[in-house]
Amino acid sequence: MTYFADLSSPQVAALADGSRVPVLLLPVGAIEPHGPHAPLGTDPLISRGMCERAAERLAADDDVHVLVLPEVPYGVTRFAAGFAGGVHIGEETLHSLLVDIGSALIGQRLKRILLVNNHFEPAHLVTLRRAVETLNFAYDGRVALLDLVRRRHAERLTEEFRSGECHAGRYETSLVLADRPELVDQAVMRELPHVPVSLAAAPEDGGFLAMGMTGAYCGRPAEATAEEGSETFSTLTDLLVEAIRELARE
Repeated sequence: MTYFADLSSPQVAALADGSRVPVLLLPVGAIEPHGPHAPLGTDPLISRGMCERAAERLAADDDVHVLVLPEVPYGVTRFAAGFAGGVHIGEETLHSLLVDIGSALIGQRLKRILLVNNHFEPAHLVTLRRAVETLNFAYDGRVALLDLVRRRHAERLTEEFRSGECHAGRYETSLVLADRPELVDQAVMRELPHVPVSLAAAPEDGGFLAMGMTGAYCGRPAEATAEEGSETFSTLTDLLVEAIRELARE
């Protein structure tokens, strides 16, 4: 089975004593505008797609037992203010939610939890990192975050991702096209001009409008393809599988 919530209670109780090391994946994202062409749930969709692919790749592995937890789709998303559809939750709310989820699992001897995130607003990332620290130091967890903005990970992803012009641009739109093409308005997508705004240079108190993202996107979404999305998902899955194996060794 791939999904933690599909297990029965006795099956969960048996995980910690199994011959394979259980590693639980928690997809994280945010509900926020992704241009006039892509779905609000782009970020959790990508996180979930990564987790499903990694779990499938490791389904027959002799050493690790990978399960996908129900996703946390809400995040810190102040940058989206001024556009319809954004659902912001505060840092303390997100931190408390993640710590409560993690501590509940750690209390059942399921200590290895890997957060898989695709929402890169600075305050959101800081909160995820803080939640991981809390769970490891206060609850004796083996919790980690696959932090895609770290240089060693980012350098393996696309040029647009590395440039920071990746909110609802070619990078993210390609990933959605690979998994849920019916959610992308491709007629609108093909008419969108390049918006040369880098989120890497975004001020902490900024926002899409203040940065010049008048359409709630940056980069080149018109160039997105499902083929690129599939290739990027393969790379993302490689990164996630490596992180899973590293966590399983701890």
